[in-house]
Amino acid sequence: MESCRHVFQISGIKARDKKRSLIKGIYQLGGKYLGGSIYNYCTTHLIVPQVLSSEKFFAACAAGKWVVTPNYVLESVKNGSWLPEGPYEVAIFTNSSAAFHPVRQWREKVTKGRITGAFQGWRVLLMVQQPSRRAMFKRLLKAGRAEVYNSPPPTYTSISHVIAKPVTEKSKSQNAPCYPVSHIVQHLFGNDHMGLSCNAPEDYQSTRKTGFLDGFSDLEAELRSFAVKKEGRPRLPFLEFLGYRDPYRPHTQTIVADVSNVDRMIECGLFSEALDSIRSAVFPGLLPPAAYLISLLEYAQQGNATSLFLRNFRQAMENLLITNPPWLAPIAVKKYYGQVLQCPQCKTGLWPLLETAIRYCLTSSDTCHPHPGPAMPTLVHFYYDIISFCLKLFKGELYSISSRDFVFPHQAPAPSASSSGSLLYGTFWTVWERTTLLSRTVKKLLQLLTEAAIVDFAEGGEKQELYLADTLLDLLSVLVEFWCQQHFKLNQSLVEKGLKDLSEHLAVVSQDLPPAVLVELVSKVRSSRLKLGIADAIFRNLCYRNGFAVGDEPLSLKKVVCSYLPALGTFAQSPSFASHIITGKTSHSCTSRSENLLVTEKSPEQENVPKGMSRVNAAGETLLHRACKRNQVETVLQILALPGTDINVKDHAGWTPLHEACNHGSTECVRALLLHRPAPVLTDQVGGVSPLHDALINGHLDIAKMLLEHAGSVLLQQTDGDGQVPLDLVSVPGQREELLHSAQVGDSARMNKDQTEVTNLPLLEAGSYLLGHIIFSYQLDRGLPGLLQLEDQPHTLVYKLVTAMEKHSLQNVTLDWTDQRAVRLAEDVETLLKLSRGEHRKALSLAVKECRAEKTVFLMETLENLSSQGKALVADL
Repeated sequence: MESCRHVFQISGIKARDKKRSLIKGIYQLGGKYLGGSIYNYCTTHLIVPQVLSSEKFFAACAAGKWVVTPNYVLESVKNGSWLPEGPYEVAIFTNSSAAFHPVRQWREKVTKGRITGAFQGWRVLLMVQQPSRRAMFKRLLKAGRAEVYNSPPPTYTSISHVIAKPVTEKSKSQNAPCYPVSHIVQHLFGNDHMGLSCNAPEDYQSTRKTGFLDGFSDLEAELRSFAVKKEGRPRLPFLEFLGYRDPYRPHTQTIVADVSNVDRMIECGLFSEALDSIRSAVFPGLLPPAAYLISLLEYAQQGNATSLFLRNFRQAMENLLITNPPWLAPIAVKKYYGQVLQCPQCKTGLWPLLETAIRYCLTSSDTCHPHPGPAMPTLVHFYYDIISFCLKLFKGELYSISSRDFVFPHQAPAPSASSSGSLLYGTFWTVWERTTLLSRTVKKLLQLLTEAAIVDFAEGGEKQELYLADTLLDLLSVLVEFWCQQHFKLNQSLVEKGLKDLSEHLAVVSQDLPPAVLVELVSKVRSSRLKLGIADAIFRNLCYRNGFAVGDEPLSLKKVVCSYLPALGTFAQSPSFASHIITGKTSHSCTSRSENLLVTEKSPEQENVPKGMSRVNAAGETLLHRACKRNQVETVLQILALPGTDINVKDHAGWTPLHEACNHGSTECVRALLLHRPAPVLTDQVGGVSPLHDALINGHLDIAKMLLEHAGSVLLQQTDGDGQVPLDLVSVPGQREELLHSAQVGDSARMNKDQTEVTNLPLLEAGSYLLGHIIFSYQLDRGLPGLLQLEDQPHTLVYKLVTAMEKHSLQNVTLDWTDQRAVRLAEDVETLLKLSRGEHRKALSLAVKECRAEKTVFLMETLENLSSQGKALVADL
């Protein structure tokens, strides 16, 4: 029945003959008819003669279904096939004879995926005394995708609406706004519901009459414009390049200098003299032959050059960059730099030279060709100079595309540079990879960055002299900003996905680092956009590894307060991390499906590697996937005991081992996965299907209860591709009660961990510091103006939003908004107002509140500052 596109119910037609002819016409055209006096969720079309005060009409409107007149069926029968529904959609006619289409408004929003129902996000405590009426209102609210609870409400959820009939002192005393049942009709139809049995409250009607609500669409447009401009702005200004704008430099006339005697010097081994000749020949518009510089670079790589020669070579390259910057020169000069900046032996481009330089600085032997060993200090510094030089060159290319945003009034804008032939693009992306930020080369850079972080941020404060990790973080910031600025105007969603993929990949490859190193890594990122993404990804990864489930909704201030703050309590009582051996070489959890096990030397665990451990089948399934499908718990335990096992490894379709175990009813495997640390991610979805959805769809109630007892009621809030929460998949009331009880057990278990003693202070400190970075970077990168300097901006968007939400609920303000960025900004202001009332303290465990460690105390001060900002907003109105 669900697959039929025309499933009808009829309401308000009492004449049997007319009703019988309609039903006959429905079946004649291949449709389905559902009888009964109550609304059926399978309905796609409701036939009504006019606007009605009936359950079916209200429910169909809330669900975004077609509500048509009888003529739709009758004329479709005459046509011989179903006609378009639009001309037959029911409308309300006001006193001014203007047609009002409330059904169409909700249907279009649902069809376009903006919402799943008119009451999406409502968590309703339904206090209606008469049982039949209560059941009717419950069906109506659920049709609009509300979550409905009876009194008393469960402890694991926060109620957003109390719907009561009659409204009593008891209903008003609940910790949520209380409305009469007429609020349901008011929400659906506003003030234009003539002929209906409910009336809108006076304050809402007066608001409509004054036209205040009419300004909310303008407010959305302002917020959308602000979000787009702020997201598209450059993050990294490089004022040191302002002097490169000299219009008198003959950049367009660059030629190769005549230094023929240098060739003979190089042949005779007089490298220092050859270098001096080249240095004296570097002028604007003049380039020394690339072959000479390549020969000198090859000589430097052999390890025989003196410190003076290496220093002079660096100065010669920097002078070349100053006098002939490639971002202001023709394409021939860019090709010239591409010739010079590559390994003289391999000659495969700039990235192999960069990778060789980075690995040699890390005292790694994995370079493109053999180097003098052990690592020579002079050669290490030379390679570091190569990395720094390339970074400066890349900064210049980024400057060339963002300079117009940093031009001073008295200066002329820099000439527009083409990015298509830039060295940045050619180094980090192939032609086929340019639409993805996380290219193969960028992945290599992230892995090298992780290794450098271990060396630079080693325990005890003993840092390497070069600070290589800082340089690589600057390099990462530059290439990320370059790629984002190239693609933001064309495809903003592509940029968001690219940043998310890169941040999550870095969080995975760095998950074996100690918390202190992770914190140091985030604090060194220069780009606010990149810092926000990395801090968020690493924080979420810490949550997953410690068994705390967080939602996958976009980052917002509301998410930080409602989802991330409670996670700190779990961090405080989490088992301590195993000791980390900080060395120049380290193995990390592998992200490839075919490389789940890194074996460097024999150990008792590695000697018991199950057969087929490294084999991946055509579907991308690892041995862990296959063992979970077959409920081979012994094999699962063997695999989980091995170092480097990725418990969240995905096959080609995106399914994790936990998905497979839940799908196939492998109860013991699910138990083993949940007991493992790091814990599996319970919120991963493939096509909207989470592990809990998977278990319920296949009738594995015991597994579903196990998941809820492990993670609590947060899993019940996830929706699948059809907008269904897990409880929608259970039709037996007794089973629903069992699931709710299991969720309460899971929530209670988390609450019982709320102790005053902190058992894992390093993890709590790391989480607090990351969360502080997330809050600050979010305000800086995405927050509304006025949140940081309230006294300077009394008429900003923040104040407009506060003024609106002081008189109306957030839901009414954003009712017709379609831009989710604008909605999130409005939610941020609402969250700020809640912070001003101290509601964030409810999300903090007692252990976190009483912790006096430095970074946790700083986070508490940050939250109090936000609270003060919220109070100032209200006070200034």
